[in-house]
Amino acid sequence: MMKKIILLSSFLVLSMGLLAQSNPIKIVFDITSNDEATHQATLRHVSMMSANYPDSEFEVVVYAGAYPMVLQENSTVSSEILQFEGNDKVSFVVCEATLKRHQIKPSQLLAGVKTVPDGILEIVTKQGEGWGYIKEAHH
Repeated sequence: MMKKIILLSSFLVLSMGLLAQSNPIKIVFDITSNDEATHQATLRHVSMMSANYPDSEFEVVVYAGAYPMVLQENSTVSSEILQFEGNDKVSFVVCEATLKRHQIKPSQLLAGVKTVPDGILEIVTKQGEGWGYIKEAHH
């Protein structure tokens, strides 16, 4: 009897895992921190999730103090971001208001990073479209 329960439990867990991987997800990552460990954690999460859910969509929204993350000269995660260039399932966007406030030109951004008029509005819009939400922070 115990063997049947274990076998059934294993089958259910495996089935749920396969079901979860077959249903595409959409997640928006909210990043405002200038902390490099937070930048690294964000890229680790996006890399792992996009590999495990290749049919899913992920967007990293950068604003406030996080803007150095996407600058050619300042990014400590540039190679990790650039690995997604040309991947239409993973996008990195930065708030135009943040760029303006810090006198950053779009030409200073890493290749493939796009701009949006307002980072918060971008996140709220995605949530309204049913996207999941992750606030990135590292302590």
